[in-house]
Amino acid sequence: QVQLVESGGGLVQAGGSLRLSCAASGSTLSSYAMGWFRQAPGKEREFVTIINWSGARTSYRASVKGRFTVSRDNAKNTVYLQMNTLKPEDTALYYCAAGVYYRDSPRASDFASWGQGTQVTVSS
Repeated sequence: QVQLVESGGGLVQAGGSLRLSCAASGSTLSSYAMGWFRQAPGKEREFVTIINWSGARTSYRASVKGRFTVSRDNAKNTVYLQMNTLKPEDTALYYCAAGVYYRDSPRASDFASWGQGTQVTVSS
């Protein structure tokens, strides 16, 4: 089973940018569709974006479309989430996850492997 470690979170002012990374070990990342989810305090975990195994297909939740970009480098076994024009409502713990299948609106249960998360805090 693949192990995932997120990094790149931090504190940023509204309008700023962050780039999250998700490094995989224990398995070849190219075997998986990769997703990013987030969870704010007191709220349920929500889907942010997904990318298929090759990077040719992506999908985003409406509130981040045009601001966030997911990408992957299978040679480096790493997936990235570039977050621009950040808003206070983007504040959350961000998780990456590995799943077998790609679909445009995945559920958390579609993913078998999860990282521990990296905190993103956006100040107003």
